[in-house]
Amino acid sequence: MREDTDATDCPRILCPRAPRRRLRRFRGRGDRITGLGFVLVLIGPVVLLYGGREGVTLGVLLALVASLAAVPLVWRDVDWRRSWWLIWPGLVAAPAGAFVVRVLPDPALLLMIAALAYFALVAGHLPALAQALTGRSGAVAAGAAAGFMHVASGLSGPPLAAHAVGDRWPQRSFAASVQVIFVAFSAVSVLLRGLPALPSVDVTILVAATAAGIVVGSLLVRFVPAPIARRAMLAIAWAGATVVLVRGILALWS
Repeated sequence: MREDTDATDCPRILCPRAPRRRLRRFRGRGDRITGLGFVLVLIGPVVLLYGGREGVTLGVLLALVASLAAVPLVWRDVDWRRSWWLIWPGLVAAPAGAFVVRVLPDPALLLMIAALAYFALVAGHLPALAQALTGRSGAVAAGAAAGFMHVASGLSGPPLAAHAVGDRWPQRSFAASVQVIFVAFSAVSVLLRGLPALPSVDVTILVAATAAGIVVGSLLVRFVPAPIARRAMLAIAWAGATVVLVRGILALWS
């Protein structure tokens, strides 16, 4: 059995802090570089404006646009074999996510979205999750969980990032590969959920703004300090998740 080591050269199983440090370093770079935080930041505002069903439907559409815009920038670094072992389980699990969305009443859907958003925010502090999602079986489990979560809420990043950390997937390759994975998951989500029932002008403007934002963001990333970008992302994400939670609780009593 291969022993993973960190800078202290002690086996991972004997150094519980090692995977935690790797997970935090990975997420610090990953949220900013791979777009793992895109829907996490977006979900609160769109759900607040459009409701749980339409908000997430719009979110996965914009996630598809964002990933399509990013793929040409990272194409050379995609690990197709590893990506496939995450994509196909996600495609198999995706219909289950669509079924849950159809049968849940609106208050329960809002609470589920809030719960998944909070999970996405704290997953980086759970090194046991990364340790569990290793190897081929870990890829299948992570892919299935991510596919379900993407259709249900758009928040598929945590299991993918946890697998990447646990399996020691190089950051540059994962950053590229996850865009292809998001394209696959977002495309099937749009097929299963349909297009947003919003004015076409609004959707067109949001799609164009998303594509432009990806391009501008790729240019600005070298000028914006990583700690500032991450703190801003987390602040917006925590606020958004809390707003969705409060809205869900209030909906139970309405």
